[in-house]
Amino acid sequence: MSLTPLQPQPAPAERIKCLVVDDVPENLVAVEALLHSDSIEVLKAQSGPEALELLLSHGDVALALLDVQMPEMNGFELAELIRGSERTRHIPLIFMTAGSRDQNWQFRGYETGAVDFLYKPIDPQVLTSKAGVFFELFRQKRSLARELRERTEALRINEMFMAVLSHDLRTPLMSIGAAATALQRQPLPADKAQALAGRVLSSSQRMGRMIEDLLDVTRIRQGGGLAMRMAPVDLGAVLQRSLQEIRAGFPNHVISTSDQGDLAGMGDEERLCQLAINLIGNAVHHGDPAVAIEVALDGTDPHALALTVTNGGTIPAALLPHLFSPFRGREQAPGRHQGLGLGLFIVQQIVRSHGGRIDVQSEDGSTRFHVVLPRRHPTAA
Repeated sequence: MSLTPLQPQPAPAERIKCLVVDDVPENLVAVEALLHSDSIEVLKAQSGPEALELLLSHGDVALALLDVQMPEMNGFELAELIRGSERTRHIPLIFMTAGSRDQNWQFRGYETGAVDFLYKPIDPQVLTSKAGVFFELFRQKRSLARELRERTEALRINEMFMAVLSHDLRTPLMSIGAAATALQRQPLPADKAQALAGRVLSSSQRMGRMIEDLLDVTRIRQGGGLAMRMAPVDLGAVLQRSLQEIRAGFPNHVISTSDQGDLAGMGDEERLCQLAINLIGNAVHHGDPAVAIEVALDGTDPHALALTVTNGGTIPAALLPHLFSPFRGREQAPGRHQGLGLGLFIVQQIVRSHGGRIDVQSEDGSTRFHVVLPRRHPTAA
């Protein structure tokens, strides 16, 4: 027996919405039966006030079908209210009426913003055909808006790339140049020469990290994600390796660790080490230096591994929605040059490439990053 794969259903936010207003319930049911599909959601209202309530809670309606002859508020009055609101004036309106075809009647409809009239009894083919035109226009409009957002974001990232190349990389390069110039002067005390050599090494390592982060962003944008080399890995050993590098660069920061359970799983060891270094490094740079950084590993779940990094300090609420966007942190904190604002973005991409998830909580003077990774990658054989 063969199984036919299910077709993916559109997400609720992606479905096109059509408002139908008629005081006769049977007419609403009939129109819904004609228009409803996996990609179309029909919103039904039996009066003008009910229709206005639906429009308040659904701001992305593609088409409104309005019955003209309704008690209390007729279709023309409802249309005037829809046209009078900034949020709804763009919605195309089609009137449905059992009344006469008098031209004055039609003129009034067009004056209130109607794009067409349908006369009852309504021909099903005419209704679906005309509605389909507006649904397709709405799809195209939404697609163009999405493309504009993507191109705007790409342009922003390209501009930030240029800013990095022209400014951030210049700073460590100037430090290297100054140290090399000083080393050329003879003679130099051994301790001063050692300090200058250390400056050259530190600046070159910083440049290397910047360049590697930029290359990772390029790989993500061009390839849709980071390539992973999946193999058996011990998350405890990965953390210890990461802590050695962090403590070598920041010996004065207090970092406490704890672990429980089985920490063996599947993953890309180099990328997981990069993930831990970025998360702990973010806590070092932005956390309260008077509060110890806590790093915890949890392997008690037979199907997943968890890493938690907690530090002092609270992230501003306005920054939280953009925390994992490339360069966003850099824009929110001008003048800080510990990094490029790419660390958390790359962390998120590593987590996604492993099939996991990451979330952050920041309140009451404490910030907590929580990473959950499947113990075995979904695509692993």
